Amino acid sequence: MTTIVTFIIVFGILVFVHEFGHYFFAKRSGILVREFSIGMGPKIYAYHKNGTTYTLRILPLGGYVRMAGLEDDGDTLAKGMPVGLVVNEQGIVEKINLSDKISLLNAIPVEVSDWDFDQALFIKGYENGDESEEVTYQVDHDALIVEKDGTEVQIAPLDVQFQSASLLNRMITNFAGAMNNFLLAIVAFFVVALLQGGVVSSTTTIGQIQANSPAAKAGLKVGDQVVKVNQTKVATFTELSSKITANPNKQLKFTVKRHNTLKTITVTPKKVISNGKAAGQVGIVAKQKIDHSLGAILGYGFKETWSVMVQIFQVLRNMFSGFSLNDLGGPVAMYSFTSQAAKYGPVSVITLLAFLSINLGIVNLLPIPALDGGKLLLNFIEAIRRKPIDPEKEMLLTLIGFAFLMILMVLVTWNDIQRYFFR
Repeated sequence: MTTIVTFIIVFGILVFVHEFGHYFFAKRSGILVREFSIGMGPKIYAYHKNGTTYTLRILPLGGYVRMAGLEDDGDTLAKGMPVGLVVNEQGIVEKINLSDKISLLNAIPVEVSDWDFDQALFIKGYENGDESEEVTYQVDHDALIVEKDGTEVQIAPLDVQFQSASLLNRMITNFAGAMNNFLLAIVAFFVVALLQGGVVSSTTTIGQIQANSPAAKAGLKVGDQVVKVNQTKVATFTELSSKITANPNKQLKFTVKRHNTLKTITVTPKKVISNGKAAGQVGIVAKQKIDHSLGAILGYGFKETWSVMVQIFQVLRNMFSGFSLNDLGGPVAMYSFTSQAAKYGPVSVITLLAFLSINLGIVNLLPIPALDGGKLLLNFIEAIRRKPIDPEKEMLLTLIGFAFLMILMVLVTWNDIQRYFFR
């Protein structure tokens, strides 16, 4: 239960922060955000204010922002559909009811024959089943539509649609989700440093050696400072660990400083399987040091975020030379990581939150249609061409990208299930 609750909280924070970035900059750009949803599925609660309907939905995983004019936003009106129109004293439509779950007082029953909510702002139809006379109503710029599930959202005239914003504002809005994820990681790492009372760093000095490990058999001792591996200097334990991990069953020459004397010791990392891939281990644990200074604590969020970003980009680069599903992880992998982090307390969970937030930000910026990065790529192409891309072609690219992501998600999820539950 602890893992489930932690997973929901971590996943919820990641999605909320990401979507809030899009929401905030869309509003600042004059783009109508029709709905901001926390959760997915059937609606539990809805509140409408300043053009946006805020909804809470039953499944506590994910969320979304409906921006006017995008491919995932559209009204479900159709010719011949019965609707209820609520008009003001001037006869202008203020609310259009499409739902058979809700009855509106004084609503005029109309069978729709035509409408335009983009520019002309009207709706036509036959009142009370009388097909002898077609009636036209003007629609208020900020009129509400009661959708079939009972959710009230504002109509989206052309002037408040996404495409009507300037190119720069659209680019900022597309980038804002990932930007917020990076900012969340910075804040999370800063909180980690506060909770630890300072910045904990692992040195290249050996703090512990496992019994009967390759390190013990090779003659390494606690207190040895590893200076080089195969004549390559190592300044951090991360660099040392990377060298070891990448060389299973291969001899490595460690240059160590012991009592101010340099020694060369040959160590052969044993081969282990980690997440479906071969990796080397020698059985050492780094000696840690803590910097309690305020400057170190303040800078930790930025330094650690940048460090993780560099590592992720290295992984992405390596994927071009040898792609493997084991390099990717979906919700199942996230759940597994959360389960492990929850065992070690808040610091581990917040560290995981930061790591996942950076991952989410970077993945969303990949130039794949349907992702934020794909949208940004189309924005750049539009800037070069100095004219918008054909909406139909953009829709086709988005559908192709979405199909690719869905197939990849299925493959990754199945691979994760095999890795974490049947290994």
